[in-house]
Amino acid sequence: MDAGSIPAASTNNTFQEVPESLIKPCFHCENTALLFLVDPTKFLTSHIFGGTFEGISQHQKDRCPQMAKIVKPLTAAQIKNSKPKDKPYKLADGNGLYLEVMPTGSKLWRMKYKQTNGKESRLSFGKYPVVSLEQARKKRADAQRLQANGVDPGAHNKAMKAASEAERQNTFEVIAREWFEKFSTEWVESHASKIIRRLERDVFPLIGRRPISEIRAPELLGVLQQIEERGAVETAHRCKSNCGQIFRYAIATGRLQRDISQDLKGALKPVSGKHFAAITEPTRVGELLRQIDGYSGTFIVKCALRLAPYVFVRPGELRHALWQDIDFEKKEWRFFVSKTKSQHIVPLAQQAIHILKEIQPHTDQSEYVFHSPRSRSRPLSDNAILAALRQMGISREEMTGHGFRAMARTLLDEVLGFRPDHIEHQLAHEVKDPLGRAYNRTSHLDARRKMMQDWADYLDTLKAAKE
Repeated sequence: MDAGSIPAASTNNTFQEVPESLIKPCFHCENTALLFLVDPTKFLTSHIFGGTFEGISQHQKDRCPQMAKIVKPLTAAQIKNSKPKDKPYKLADGNGLYLEVMPTGSKLWRMKYKQTNGKESRLSFGKYPVVSLEQARKKRADAQRLQANGVDPGAHNKAMKAASEAERQNTFEVIAREWFEKFSTEWVESHASKIIRRLERDVFPLIGRRPISEIRAPELLGVLQQIEERGAVETAHRCKSNCGQIFRYAIATGRLQRDISQDLKGALKPVSGKHFAAITEPTRVGELLRQIDGYSGTFIVKCALRLAPYVFVRPGELRHALWQDIDFEKKEWRFFVSKTKSQHIVPLAQQAIHILKEIQPHTDQSEYVFHSPRSRSRPLSDNAILAALRQMGISREEMTGHGFRAMARTLLDEVLGFRPDHIEHQLAHEVKDPLGRAYNRTSHLDARRKMMQDWADYLDTLKAAKE
């Protein structure tokens, strides 16, 4: 009889054909062995001598003295009633599986097996009763299946554990917090706090535990749409921007292939209201300020560009600035706002005063601080600032003259954390008190002075922070 047609014994003493793939060398001796499944929970080893199947018998045990004796399976009652002793002891279930009862009363499932190199080793399956008898037998069967395919179950478990740990280390939340720790030291505390709160509130609960490489665009969109549904459309856009930064950090650190947030362009509702294009990302603001310092156009236009971010007035107000309205002693610029038909005060930071004094010898013979290159009797044209931005390679879609106002409003609020009503006052917007009356021009002036100096210092920090 050839090996491919060796009959296998069954529990009812009938025979069935045994595939050649189940014939393996005996773990204990040089004889051929046959693995066959008696029931779904355990394998038994039987010898084949001279091409005939002898089954498990006393004769077989005599031919292989090292072969383990047949063990009566454990019962649930036997396990439950086992008591601790002075030393650990074992309750065998057969085929390497046993329950080790410790002096402390703990009961641990283990399995003894032979490694591929022939050395004896053990697997740990967990603690009883967390792992039941049935579950332990299932783990034993899994291990034996691996062995039947030439895989060391111990090495397999270690590999799976390492893969699981790597997966845990590459979740969205783990990488996001790593990104935050790396870059938040460069941010103002209030800005950093808003970003991490936004992530903890809106993003981590939904995708924080997901491996970052498995997150897809529709899943991220679902997160952002939940924010939209509560009416926080602008917050949804900011969350998308933060997630994009995190994805790009994961790419740079070798844990992701591409930024899926780019696939969501146009998928969110637009922020309501008319908005002028503006640069509001701190790093990009620093780049813009350095570009302005390197502007090669006329000196007057360059000074107007340099002053614009420090005072963030409307472009027309900047162009029409009059020397008679500048008070160097009080460090103020006072003028009439035609749009709101009211007087306005701009506290001047030291940086703003320095720029004004720098240009003063060049334009003080004109009433205008920034007069036209063609005539001292006229202010700069309304296209001068825009043309300068385009000359520096900054598109209309990225930044406009009005953009300096949006830049200040966003960063004063989100990064520096100043009160919105102080910011609105400084933008020369009409702000009313609780009774509906408009505040006068001097409202919160001391607080606004501090805000303008802090703002100027912050801009200088961004400009100096070259990547």
